[in-house]
Amino acid sequence: METKDEKELKLYSFDEIKDEFLGKKGSSKRDQYEFELKMDILGDVIKNTRKERNLTQEELGQLIGVQKAQISRLEKHAGNVTLSTILKVFKALKAKLNLKVELEDNNEIVIA
Repeated sequence: METKDEKELKLYSFDEIKDEFLGKKGSSKRDQYEFELKMDILGDVIKNTRKERNLTQEELGQLIGVQKAQISRLEKHAGNVTLSTILKVFKALKAKLNLKVELEDNNEIVIA
């Protein structure tokens, strides 16, 4: 027969799981994970906004002067793209982009 302690499950937050498997915030592995996640989200935002504007990848590429393949790569993973290209994409999509830069001393620079 199981005791009360054996039936209870310990719940973990997502941050606790990331700490355990990727390292604490500030570790190189954790920072790389967080960066890649943000770039994936950025790619999804670009894709969803493009679709809301009823544009194909080819049409968006023509608006900013790149091939369809580059738009496809950008939507799949925005990690290997210049800030200039991202700004062109959002301008072509007629979407506002807010950029926040966090400095190591916990100060921020916000570009809206």
